[in-house]
Amino acid sequence: MELFPIHISNFKVDGGAMFGVVPKLLWQRKYPADENNLCNWALRSILAVTGNRVILVDNGYGDKQDEKFFSHVHLNGGDGLEGALAKAGYAPEQVTDMVLTHLHSDHCGGGVKRKADGSGYEMTFPRATYLVSRRQWDWAMTPNVREADAYPEENLLPMKESGQLQFVEEEEYEPVPGFRLRMYHGHTEGQLIPFIQYRNRTVVFMADLIPSVAHIPLKYNMSYDVYPVKMLEEKEAFLKEAVENGYVLFFQHDLYHECCILEKGPKGIRPARTFTLEEWI
Repeated sequence: MELFPIHISNFKVDGGAMFGVVPKLLWQRKYPADENNLCNWALRSILAVTGNRVILVDNGYGDKQDEKFFSHVHLNGGDGLEGALAKAGYAPEQVTDMVLTHLHSDHCGGGVKRKADGSGYEMTFPRATYLVSRRQWDWAMTPNVREADAYPEENLLPMKESGQLQFVEEEEYEPVPGFRLRMYHGHTEGQLIPFIQYRNRTVVFMADLIPSVAHIPLKYNMSYDVYPVKMLEEKEAFLKEAVENGYVLFFQHDLYHECCILEKGPKGIRPARTFTLEEWI
């Protein structure tokens, strides 16, 4: 197994939305905001290569929506999806498995692109199987009012029409040995979290279960979570498991910290140290 961080871009959203009920006085000590209360967040994916399988987890916003759509997220920095893949030595045509943790637009929008002639849409990864949980797909097809804007149909319907979409039905599913997907439901129904066996450790791609180091304390959760109490329960159980098993946490959205390992101290579970995947390797 080889692992590569894929830094697609960064984006800015309101800090209050990212930290829910936690007062700004507290969260801004952990994660800074600008004069407009916007925090800058990373859009990272991870690429896992094992045998003849090239597995990409999530793919960012993409670029097919209009200027109004992107005016709300302030994209900046990063290598771009294809640029980041190229840095790892791969092209979109080589990706065999496109794992989608969930279908919010910052996680799946890059999987579908406009055709060069403008006649419609095509798959960014033409030879890949697109994996998403059945629960998340069904949820996205009839979204609640809070999440509706996060599920543009142009991100989703072309996946189904392509014939490349595969549903994960089980709460735990292992598409290849050493790469296991576990379902969580607090942030949104059927979020898939990858647990990857690597160098005798487990690397966990955190997606929106714990989007950054600043979100490790139990009460530091996003207002985007559809089931806040469920999210707390899932997060508490995961943190305990992560400490006991020495998991390496890989953060999708933390601009300042790519990875960490955890320890239990007098104030609860906190980062023991932070590092990049490259530094650890």
